[in-house]
Amino acid sequence: MFRRIVMTALAAGALAGIFVTGLQMVTTVPLISFAEQYEGGAESGHEHGEEATDGEESSHDHSMAWMPEEGFERHGFTLLTSVLMSVGYSFMLAALFALRGQNVDTRQGVLWGLAGFASLYVAPALGIPPELPGMMGGDIDHRQLWWIATAIATAISLGLLVFGTNAVMRIAGVVIMVIPHVVGAPRPGEFTHDLPTEVVAQFAVSSLVTVGLFWAVLGGLVGYFFNKFEDA
Repeated sequence: MFRRIVMTALAAGALAGIFVTGLQMVTTVPLISFAEQYEGGAESGHEHGEEATDGEESSHDHSMAWMPEEGFERHGFTLLTSVLMSVGYSFMLAALFALRGQNVDTRQGVLWGLAGFASLYVAPALGIPPELPGMMGGDIDHRQLWWIATAIATAISLGLLVFGTNAVMRIAGVVIMVIPHVVGAPRPGEFTHDLPTEVVAQFAVSSLVTVGLFWAVLGGLVGYFFNKFEDA
């Protein structure tokens, strides 16, 4: 069974990672590049205004920062990151299929993938929407803790709603789902950014579509390969 999970995760994760990378190149990556250039231009103007007082320190900070070069290097790192992330999620789905102990086809895999999309993206995005470079966020530790708690709570609640055998379990599922949102996501004292509103809105929609398609494809591929490698 372990070999079956590994083979499924590697095959599905590699294909889904390549798919989402290509999708990102035409949806979210151009918006991220625009935001970085926009942010860089704003910072450049600010630095020139303070050149007499902290120019040397700013130069030092920029020389210490590393980012992949635009073009092949950046696209290569994006592809590598996407594939590794996809393989990790594929392991998670394949392990859940194995624990459930039932055969899973492509259609069921898509449904499981959409459940992952709801748990790991949609529910957290209701409190912490996708952010472009240059957008101010809250405390990173508190945000990560809330994101993890929300994702876990949503996954548990979906399990209770789908597989619950009585009304009490389903009601508990609803209660668990709303608790993180009642508590509320950490927010900065003042949320400000200089990016055009239409760019921010377009990024939110593009992210939603891209991630949703990724999870549907990933789930379908995991279901397909998990069934294909049944005798592995």
